[in-house]
Amino acid sequence: MNEAAWLIVGLGNPGPEYEQTRHNVGALCADLLGERVHSKFSRHKRANADVIEARLGGRRVVIAKPRSYMNTSGGPVKALCDFYKVPTNQLIVMHDELDLPFAAQRFKLGGGDNGHNGLKSVRAALDSGDFVRVRLGIGRPPGRQDPADFVLRAFASAERKQLGAMLERAADAVELLVSEGLEQTQQRYND
Repeated sequence: MNEAAWLIVGLGNPGPEYEQTRHNVGALCADLLGERVHSKFSRHKRANADVIEARLGGRRVVIAKPRSYMNTSGGPVKALCDFYKVPTNQLIVMHDELDLPFAAQRFKLGGGDNGHNGLKSVRAALDSGDFVRVRLGIGRPPGRQDPADFVLRAFASAERKQLGAMLERAADAVELLVSEGLEQTQQRYND
């Protein structure tokens, strides 16, 4: 297997207290991809992350969840890119997105961090923003609720009912992304 791997990273925060929060929707999608390839995450020896090495959509992939907090995700992502020799255009970062309605998703290459501290950390560590983003909509906080508080809260009851379908759709799109490319994925899955 000398083909360059795709690195698929699900951003989130470590620990059970954050597991079912909006900020962890990227990590939840990584968990689902792990189930689809019938593998369990194991700790990477050189990066502060849990990984699965597998094939997805006919391609070699590394599915990863940094063990760091969201705001310091860049270090583990950079270490994994270096270890697996993944070019930035084959890095996929799945993350929560306040500016999309709940369950909406968008796929894009490059761009800014839009105030997302996980993306800011990854961009700084890589000295580049030229990676694929899987933007998973969590909606805006109600009223005057602080966005930082909102993202660290568990999904509302109505959201939990839709969460499984949202993650399945995102995982389907990631499989298409690694097998057919970004343009096909955008045409089929961008909301």
